Amino acid sequence: MAILVKTIQVVVALGIYNVWLLRFGKSTNWRGGTARTMKEEFAVYGLPGWLMGVVGFLKLLFATLLIVGLWVPVVTRPAAAGLAVLMAGAVAMHFKVKDPPLRSLPAFVMLVLSLLVALA
Repeated sequence: MAILVKTIQVVVALGIYNVWLLRFGKSTNWRGGTARTMKEEFAVYGLPGWLMGVVGFLKLLFATLLIVGLWVPVVTRPAAAGLAVLMAGAVAMHFKVKDPPLRSLPAFVMLVLSLLVALA
């Protein structure tokens, strides 16, 4: 079980890095509404621009703490719980703009995986 949880930690962290560092300014099938970039996505949700910076900082911080948690386990649960809260917000934003349910699938999967790590 411990190996599975550690694997999930890495998968979640890499997923966050992918979205917020590699695909930040790129179009994907998972963006909310008609957004093509992260900045446009936050605008579609009706969120202020400064919040994108806060959310991005927190997601990258928590993802990094998940990696650190492989060696310093005490940081794992708080990081996973923090990501779960943020991913619940992401799912809620997709529903807010009436996206098809499939569009929120990646956020939902990250929410579930984060909860698994937080509750392990």
